Amino acid sequence: MSDDKDLSREWWDNRYADGHIPWDRQGVSPALYHWLEAGTLTPGRILVPGCGRGHEVIELTRCGFDVTALDVAPTAIATLQQRLGEQRLHADVQQVDLFAWEPDGAYDAIYDQTSLCAMVLSQWPDYERRLHRWLHSDGQLFILFMQTERPGGPPFHCDLSEMRRLFSQARWRWSDEAPLEVPHSVGFVEQGCVLGRKN
Repeated sequence: MSDDKDLSREWWDNRYADGHIPWDRQGVSPALYHWLEAGTLTPGRILVPGCGRGHEVIELTRCGFDVTALDVAPTAIATLQQRLGEQRLHADVQQVDLFAWEPDGAYDAIYDQTSLCAMVLSQWPDYERRLHRWLHSDGQLFILFMQTERPGGPPFHCDLSEMRRLFSQARWRWSDEAPLEVPHSVGFVEQGCVLGRKN
């Protein structure tokens, strides 16, 4: 699929309604567990854009985070709300277009697992600006860059050199540590990075 495909709300919702969601791990990402156990990600106000069925949302809520979860697909949001209700957990879950949404305040952290790689490339610069704007001045972005090594998508390949240009050092602090390597069940690898927001 070319990178100018119209990935509409209906397109995504049909995938969830049909159960054709190979990007869904059916559980919490090892990257989230790693950052939680290492103490890199600590409880606070956190945003999870493109949350899907919300495995990480549930885990973050259990760990005492104040979670806002967003997705464009109504079916995904309804599933997450049902799961939260069954476990008597609370998160602010919203079905929205990320490019038409603004929060009521800044976040301490943002966790992006498969949101960026699900967007057409022409949307990436606007999305980067929004992520920067949605964070506190000392906030952190926990992001997984999908490595597909192939054209087209979704998921779209997030070349790390290109990601360093997109999330420029003028606006973001990059760690000197190598990215976290996280194998995905569909055969790809995700590179996990923690970026600090600069003013």
